[in-house]
Amino acid sequence: MTNPLNSTAANRSNQPSSDGISDGQITNEEAESLINKKNCSGHKLKEVTDSDTFSDNGKDDSDTKKRFHYHQDQRRMSLTSIVAVESPSSSNAPSRKTIDLGHGSDLIYIQRFLPFQQSWTFFDYLDKHIPWTRPTIRVFGRSCLQPRDTCYVASSGLTALVYSGYRPTSYSWDDFPPLKEILDAIYKALPGSRFNSLLLNRYKGASDYVAWHADDEKIYGPTPEIASVSFGCERDFVLKKKKDEESSQGKTGDSGPAKKRLKRSSREDQQSLTLKHGSLLVMRGYTQRDWIHSVPKRAKAEGTRINLTFRLVL
Repeated sequence: MTNPLNSTAANRSNQPSSDGISDGQITNEEAESLINKKNCSGHKLKEVTDSDTFSDNGKDDSDTKKRFHYHQDQRRMSLTSIVAVESPSSSNAPSRKTIDLGHGSDLIYIQRFLPFQQSWTFFDYLDKHIPWTRPTIRVFGRSCLQPRDTCYVASSGLTALVYSGYRPTSYSWDDFPPLKEILDAIYKALPGSRFNSLLLNRYKGASDYVAWHADDEKIYGPTPEIASVSFGCERDFVLKKKKDEESSQGKTGDSGPAKKRLKRSSREDQQSLTLKHGSLLVMRGYTQRDWIHSVPKRAKAEGTRINLTFRLVL
């Protein structure tokens, strides 16, 4: 079976480079295509001429700045500006950030977990080849359509996944070989980790979201490690600390029970990250016991985001 990712990469690598960008970078035509397809903010972008070029060392000099595409308000850089700063230099190595949540809970965030162009190749594959479904779930005794698309992949023989009255079809890892490539990359970033299940979610626009919840099901054990890879439109990821009496009680549905909709608290009890394209977020320790998290609606998030959440079912 031919791997679509390999064939895509091969076709791209055989194309001549006309703008002086080294192998592994992106051409002018590809950058324009990505901007048209993946723009998440809805702002119009300033255009640049074909004569604008990168500097040889890839640094942010005056010539390089001409190549950047900025939003009109210039508060957020577009996807091509990310390409412009990507280079083989050590300064652009994946940045690893650890956030101590206290009491045995922490997060690891790796912003450039996968190379930019490779990440978009994965995005295109997942968007087109995963058998996405938008199931009907039950929340507070009522049936409703889940506010995002989903798919479930797991090793054989595992306890079935059931949430909000929905039991998804379990696909095999062999059905989608590129998922193994992503998992192998996670193992390199997280030596000693092990995962045997994967829940994929596709957020198709600003109205798609996941409400407050904790992944504290018994099948994951008391201290689950959960690795989350993001592709496409960047979205906010927000955590809130549970009240002390709720830390080890109850389960959450898709919208979360009312008792877990916490009142406004101190900054120490809240965390917020912007999950960027090609990034990896890891929740560890007692994060699921003591915290809840969500991907809220965002009016400016007009593009599609695909999220892969790897877990270990015990």
